[in-house]
Amino acid sequence: MLHALLDFFSHGLLRWSYWQVAAYTLVVTHITIIGVTVYLHRCQAHRALDLHPIASHFFRCWLWLTTGMVTGQWAAIHRKHHAKCETDEDPHSPQRRGIWKVLLEGAELYRAEAKNQETLSKYSRGTPDDWLERNIYAKHSVLGVSLMMIINVALFGVLGVSVWALQMIWVPFWAAGVVNGLAHYWGYRNFDCADASTNIFPWGIIIGGEELHNNHHTFATSAKLSNKWYEFDIGWMYIRILSALRLAKVKKVAPVPKLTRGKPALDLETLHAVLANRYDVMARYAQAIKRAYRHELAYLKEVGAKEKYLLVKSARKWFHDEGARLEKLQKELPQILAHSNALRTFHELQGELAAIWERSNASGEQLLHQLQAWCRRAEESGIKALQDFSLRLRCYS
Repeated sequence: MLHALLDFFSHGLLRWSYWQVAAYTLVVTHITIIGVTVYLHRCQAHRALDLHPIASHFFRCWLWLTTGMVTGQWAAIHRKHHAKCETDEDPHSPQRRGIWKVLLEGAELYRAEAKNQETLSKYSRGTPDDWLERNIYAKHSVLGVSLMMIINVALFGVLGVSVWALQMIWVPFWAAGVVNGLAHYWGYRNFDCADASTNIFPWGIIIGGEELHNNHHTFATSAKLSNKWYEFDIGWMYIRILSALRLAKVKKVAPVPKLTRGKPALDLETLHAVLANRYDVMARYAQAIKRAYRHELAYLKEVGAKEKYLLVKSARKWFHDEGARLEKLQKELPQILAHSNALRTFHELQGELAAIWERSNASGEQLLHQLQAWCRRAEESGIKALQDFSLRLRCYS
């Protein structure tokens, strides 16, 4: 009897090898990540899709077992993050709290905000509030993770404790630490949205697509997080599978710009398309600025204008890393632009183009007139990159 009991605690019911247990651990932690990104994030927090009750209840139960997180709390904290992003009220901004604080103590920041009743009452509306949520998932969150530990020990013996421990730290590390920390501190940006969000990596696999965080903050209600042709969002792949099985219904995705070559005139249809695709327009403009900047550097180097070359070169970070928010370079910018007519024109037109979206009181006809005047000035500038951009702008439809 004692021997059988020791054997059970050593190997569990399945008696799997270490490789089999490792594979199991990767599978179950991946399911947890998909539950967070598809159910908690895209479905509950942003209403980007609806899930069939079968899928919804599966994810609720699974996350109760593997994380102990409460749907209403998670959604409320994340919605507040978007509403107060990069401010002192942001629950987990590395720009305010420091990268190491969020990266290493992201779970603690989450738990602290979960105790804020004002946050929960204001931002948790529309999340599940049925009998299961009130009496089991929210009331006994510790019970779920405890049951998961018992299941793992029963399946794998004492090794199941290690499997359970990995399950418990998986979401706090990847979601609360890496996404909330690194994805607002380091990476590349497709779009110049108002916060510091970044895409950590173009292939969103390990964190379910949450690696594409700049895309998400730009189009927060989009069920699809990938945007460029080379980006991959595995969470979107699962959503498509669930949709094919009629277990999910996508409500919204990020707009895809449509271009009509050879349009005879810049009209109201063009204006509406430009306004709807503002982030794509400004991203394209930023690319045009970079090309003009490289061309200007090459020209100054070719003509031997060393002093001007070094001055313009010092503005590289401004033109490549959204330096409008860099105070030091903002002070030096007038001097730099005074030595480059092309870059000065680009900078002025950038501000004028961005201002079109800020004039909420203007009529459609007034905005159209402003956009037409902007295109005329760009095409009359004699700067090829600006001319090409303006011609492309006219093609939005």
